[in-house]
Amino acid sequence: MKAVICERMTVDRPQGVVVFLIGMRVNRWWKIHKWLPVMLAMPRMLRELRANPSSGYLGGSLLPGMSVQYWDSIESLLAYAADRSGAHFPAWAAFYKKIGTKGDVGIWHETYMVPAGGFEAVYVNTPPTGLGRFAPLVSARGQRGRARTRLAAAGTGAPLPAPTEA
Repeated sequence: MKAVICERMTVDRPQGVVVFLIGMRVNRWWKIHKWLPVMLAMPRMLRELRANPSSGYLGGSLLPGMSVQYWDSIESLLAYAADRSGAHFPAWAAFYKKIGTKGDVGIWHETYMVPAGGFEAVYVNTPPTGLGRFAPLVSARGQRGRARTRLAAAGTGAPLPAPTEA
């Protein structure tokens, strides 16, 4: 278990990041023979990705029914999805063959391409978490002390205007 960092930290990642959310929904719990293979496919894919640092997969978290993933580029993510020799393609083909659109198990995903300057992060009293597990952590004090400043520094470098009262 990683040690708790008792300081305000932020990530130092000047380039963009792709955030990929993928999950499954069991619609008919009694059909374990349908949803169990789907559930077991994701850990296999994640092991494969972690074993191949050149895949572009930075890391992620596996949560109940959902995986949050960080990728270095959309090209890397799409290349993995299309790779017929990897774990993803046969899992996807098996899903469509066995389940298709019958409704027993649902699959969903969302892809967010976040350009440089389009994200910021802060971590306090926690071990490295989220993107902070895969990007260098730096102190969030001084110039990096406010979200507005971190976003400006990561993007154009120019300070953002102060918010106006409505």
